[in-house]
Amino acid sequence: MGPRTAGALTLVAGLVLALPASAALPNRGDFVPGKSLGGVRIGMNKGQVLESWGHRHGVCRGCAQTTWYFNYVPFTPQGAGVVLRKGRVVHVFTVWRPSGWQTPDGLKLGDAPSEVSRLYGSLDRRACTGYYALLKPGTHVNSVFYVFRDKLWGFGLTLPKASPCL
Repeated sequence: MGPRTAGALTLVAGLVLALPASAALPNRGDFVPGKSLGGVRIGMNKGQVLESWGHRHGVCRGCAQTTWYFNYVPFTPQGAGVVLRKGRVVHVFTVWRPSGWQTPDGLKLGDAPSEVSRLYGSLDRRACTGYYALLKPGTHVNSVFYVFRDKLWGFGLTLPKASPCL
């Protein structure tokens, strides 16, 4: 192999390494209450969501509003979703207790609901069908902690005054 070939291979390797990894739902997602879920924020447009979580998603056919589901494995429930209104995120949430998701304070899916209160204080409780939501109101965004069978089952963000129920 001559110097030109070695130089070309080095250049190609450098370009391949410089290419951004394709976007996908994070394996270990962070929920930053009041701010973001796995890097997605309330108000983001469709393109920004696709840039963050990739193009591989399902579209809910029976939902009142456009809802996209990003699942780790097609046709299995674990993952996350977004509800869009006029092309913008109005609700973002985890689906079916995906492993590895947590808050910067160390709250993890699967924890007891008492941990939510210990870390974030007294929260509003909203009854949903088959589960309940603990709501931490914010000025522009509400943080939601979903509880099912006495375990923290999901995280979410929604607009103030919007129902946290899915």
